Amino acid sequence: MLKTNRPATDRLHLWLMLALTFSTGVIDAVGYLGLDRVFTGNMTGNVVLLGMAFAGGAELPILRPALALAFFMVGAALAGRVLRRAPEGWSGRTSGTLLAVSVGLTALAVYVALVDVHAEEVLGSITTSVLATMMGVQAATAKRLKVAEITTVVVTSTITGLASDSRLAGGRSPFWARRASAIVLIMAGAVVGALTLSVGLWLGVAVSALLSAVVTLLGHRRHRQDHREEIAGTARESALR
Repeated sequence: MLKTNRPATDRLHLWLMLALTFSTGVIDAVGYLGLDRVFTGNMTGNVVLLGMAFAGGAELPILRPALALAFFMVGAALAGRVLRRAPEGWSGRTSGTLLAVSVGLTALAVYVALVDVHAEEVLGSITTSVLATMMGVQAATAKRLKVAEITTVVVTSTITGLASDSRLAGGRSPFWARRASAIVLIMAGAVVGALTLSVGLWLGVAVSALLSAVVTLLGHRRHRQDHREEIAGTARESALR
């Protein structure tokens, strides 16, 4: 029973990580367009922005990208510590870290809906820092799940793999479907994130919070099902002995 169910579980994990990739696109669009050109999911963008700003780039932000980079690392470090001794695959700790992301984003959506974060520099900086922390937790959790070719935050390596391993390049195009899906979904997420800004900054954050909650629920539910099947299989083997 367990062996029959395992491929379905792997596929589910792939779909869930793709959903989080879409969510990252939403958050990055909200941060870049709504919060002074800050990437809170894709740290490559912040590193490049900071480099150009340090070189004298006209009116490029420094404080918020720097804070986002630092707090993303804090979030990733916290998740890494929590998950360090967790078993391979989805575990109760995986559910816990993703639940923390859902709760954090929900609280931030309420905060942004009630407070004008553009009124003062510090309020906007708090918002981007919290978003980056949540994305750091999410990215570290996704890394721990080890879904091949899906990181939820980085698509440059995905695009490289898609092209360099393609049949045009003489390869066999492994993982082409998930690679292409990740690219399309993070772009689609950015489109949705940009559109939500016409309603309010809070909406994009709320969309990502909802997606994180759904991913957490579905992933934890499957984890519990697999765990019960494993226990039942062990019991049957013991009875046969």
